[in-house]
Amino acid sequence: MKVSLFYRVASGLLILFAVGHTLGFRRVDPHWGIDSVIAALRSTRFDVQGLNRTYWDFYTGFGLFVTVLLVFVAVLAWQLGGLPKNWLSAMPGVTWGLAACFGAVTFLSWRYFFILPVVFSTVITICFILAAWAAERP
Repeated sequence: MKVSLFYRVASGLLILFAVGHTLGFRRVDPHWGIDSVIAALRSTRFDVQGLNRTYWDFYTGFGLFVTVLLVFVAVLAWQLGGLPKNWLSAMPGVTWGLAACFGAVTFLSWRYFFILPVVFSTVITICFILAAWAAERP
């Protein structure tokens, strides 16, 4: 299979992952029974480096930070998919680094989240591993 296909599939999955993450990370199901915890996160204010924030602000900010990074990696993967194979084989730090990074994301998803992020991150990791491996093959 072509290296470009693996990167382009990963890119599409990353966009879907980013959209799902953005739409879902601040949602709270009433059945979870954590309304009082969320209320405390939203109402507990403190000063940090001259600014007044809540823990919910940090949660939201870091969640959106993840979205930005997912979109960036999607763009990067799309761009990598457009490069000639010999260029990719000359960049193992990038190709294998991306695979290793998403291997870590897969582990963290398995350890701390639920099945949907695990599935997305696993398939993306597989795409990045296959792309890096295929880029090194003649």
